[in-house]
Parts: sequence; structure tokens; C-alpha cells
Amino acid sequence: QSTELRDKLMENTRYFREKIAEIGLDVLPGEHPIVPVMFGEAQPAVNMANALLEKGVYVIPFSFPVVPKGKARIRTQVSAAHSKEDLDFAVEKFAEAKAEIGLS
Repeated sequence: QSTELRDKLMENTRYFREKIAEIGLDVLPGEHPIVPVMFGEAQPAVNMANALLEKGVYVIPFSFPVVPKGKARIRTQVSAAHSKEDLDFAVEKFAEAKAEIGLS
């Protein structure tokens, strides 16, 4: 009967989308907790995923033929179980990896 978990999921999703955009990464617009971080070409998405794995964040890059050509992405999924600290950790590692692989 409580909406507590759904409310937390919505807030976590809003927060994560906002913070990822603030560090200069492209996120498909929406409110869904599946948050695609867009890279366009496959190699930057692969490079980002590899750098993130080294930092303790496990993500999978998707590129053609799984998604259309030029729409490569890393698919992240936010949960109500994530704390704000979990989300901040992920955003921090995305920012570090972005700088390390030379994305502007």
C-alpha cells in the first residue's frame, strides 16, 4: 500500500539523470530508471565501459546491431535500493573515466 519504494526510485532516477548530464554526458530524455548514456560510436562506449570496470562500476556497452548505427550507449539502471552515495560514486567514476578516455 505504500509508495515509498516507487517514490525513492523516481527520485533516484531523476537525481542520477541530472548528475550524469551535469558532467557533460548525453542521456536520452525520460523518466525511466533505465538510463541510456549515449556515445554515438561504439569505441567510446567500449572504452568508457572498460575504464568504469577498472573503477568498480560494471556496465555493458551496446552498439550495432543491438542498437541502430550511431546510437551506441551504455545502459545503466537505477534502483530504489541505491543510496545517494551509490549514485554519487557512479557519477564520480563516470566523470573520471570520461576524462581518462579523452571525451570532452
